[in-house]
Amino acid sequence: MKYALVTGGSRGIGKAICLQLAQDSEYHILINYNTNKEAALETLNAIAALGGKASLLPFDVTNYESVKSALDQWKANNDNGVIEVLVNNAGITKDQLFLWLSPNDWSQVINTSVNGFYNVTHNLIQDMLLNKFGRIINMVSVSGLKGTPGQVNYSAAKGAVIAATKALAQEVAKKNITVNAVAPGFIKSDMTSHLDEKELRKTIPAHRFGDPEEVAHLVSFLASKKASYITGETISINGGIY
Repeated sequence: MKYALVTGGSRGIGKAICLQLAQDSEYHILINYNTNKEAALETLNAIAALGGKASLLPFDVTNYESVKSALDQWKANNDNGVIEVLVNNAGITKDQLFLWLSPNDWSQVINTSVNGFYNVTHNLIQDMLLNKFGRIINMVSVSGLKGTPGQVNYSAAKGAVIAATKALAQEVAKKNITVNAVAPGFIKSDMTSHLDEKELRKTIPAHRFGDPEEVAHLVSFLASKKASYITGETISINGGIY
């Protein structure tokens, strides 16, 4: 059986991606979460309601041993299973002007996005190479492209993942594995719920926040065989912010 793993798949953009992949593909969706099992179960039930297949795969993306142990256990229990699609979606924000940014707020954000990318991808890349097929999609941000004041930590983390995307794409392209990044702008989710949407809309040419489903459609396309000649790209989905 073929699987798609979405880290941080229980809420927001991650949840929308899980649902879209379940609708558009034959993949069994592996919903990763760290602490919020209730939200993960809601996503699981929503996929079941669509007639899709899904299961939960909890681990902390920032902890290499936790990731390795969870994936080794999964592989042992699923002899014929192959994870063809990986969406590195788990991420957190700890916004603060750089002057006031604590060491903890710096390292937590870097750990989740950058080390999270390494920890999960590193544990799956060998199987993708042996299988001669894979789709790795890294969720980044407009902040990683243009930088956002008050988000030096988040901008640094997402910028690092964008650079890693370009490098890894070149290493594995011959094996029919694509590595791309998706850079959303302002999307309606828990992560943006504290922002002043009315004020920020003025800075967006499309004059609105995006929907998680719009991001999910793009991810679903990149996960498909139709996108086999797109690799090393960072695709912005931001309503025209440049």
